[in-house]
Amino acid sequence: MYKNTIKLTASAVALCAASSAFADSLTVYTALEEEEVAIYLDAAKAAMPDLEIDVLRLSTGKLGARLLAEAGNPQADVIWGWAVTAMMDPQVLELMAPVKIAGTEALAPQFRDTEDRWFAQIGYMGAFCVNTARLEDKGLTMPTSWADLEAPEFKGEVLMPDPNESGTGYLHVNAVLQGMGVEKGWAQLEAVDPNMAQYTSSGSKPCKSARTGEYTVGISLAFTAMQSIEEGYPLAMVFPSEGVGYELEASGILSSSDQQEEAKKFLDWTMSPDAIELFSQYKALVTVAGAKPSETAVKAGLPSDISTVLAPVDFVESAGRQNEIKAEWREKFGR
Repeated sequence: MYKNTIKLTASAVALCAASSAFADSLTVYTALEEEEVAIYLDAAKAAMPDLEIDVLRLSTGKLGARLLAEAGNPQADVIWGWAVTAMMDPQVLELMAPVKIAGTEALAPQFRDTEDRWFAQIGYMGAFCVNTARLEDKGLTMPTSWADLEAPEFKGEVLMPDPNESGTGYLHVNAVLQGMGVEKGWAQLEAVDPNMAQYTSSGSKPCKSARTGEYTVGISLAFTAMQSIEEGYPLAMVFPSEGVGYELEASGILSSSDQQEEAKKFLDWTMSPDAIELFSQYKALVTVAGAKPSETAVKAGLPSDISTVLAPVDFVESAGRQNEIKAEWREKFGR
């Protein structure tokens, strides 16, 4: 199902709210992966042909920086699929409108804001993407934990996203710190750092680099791992035994938008049965009751009960400490 995806970039789906000739036009900022956005957007436009949707895709960190930079003159109408730890920043929440989106009342309390400023029907999980061919060629043992990545044999063989630029990077760092405790967590990250070939700005790049054999291990996303396995790359999706990080992808409407009705229409669609079914084909984590994982996810090794592999994550703590954690990470590992 992934082979015919369309690569979406800011230039491919132009950010043109100011010049749009459509009365019902939305400007949407998203941090969802490009491959996903293209597919979801096709379905949204088929369901709402009279609604022009202009999407700008940015990494989690860059989306937040843009929102705050534009706070005095907001350009977006909708935030769609952005890390909830970023959405919960008080400066961001001040920009969001309290709007009841159809269907969100059925979400468990931890998946929606008490004041209806955001909701999260989807999320993403981290994973180790391990190139099995390169692993065999180099005589390496399959890593099943963060501790395994300390082995000297993995020097220069590991990629990971920078948590200051990527929500995926923060997801992994936060899971290690919350799962192991702060002191032991930082010690674990420091022990693996000498083997890191690079810290990337993209959450999916480590997996994409690993699947093509440039490196052995890409600390990345379960979605990208599942996609890569289905496309035939020699890749294994591994969830570290210490527990894998995950993140909710929140959506909401900016209070400054003059397209409130259209924005609500779009987000109502994202909670529709058709949209949830589509999300379930690509997301490892869907918070709507009854959603079933795709065959691709099952074949790639996603357990039927994903709670068995998830790290214990407190999203309030994740949001409250992220600036402190990112600053400390930069001091320890910035390159």
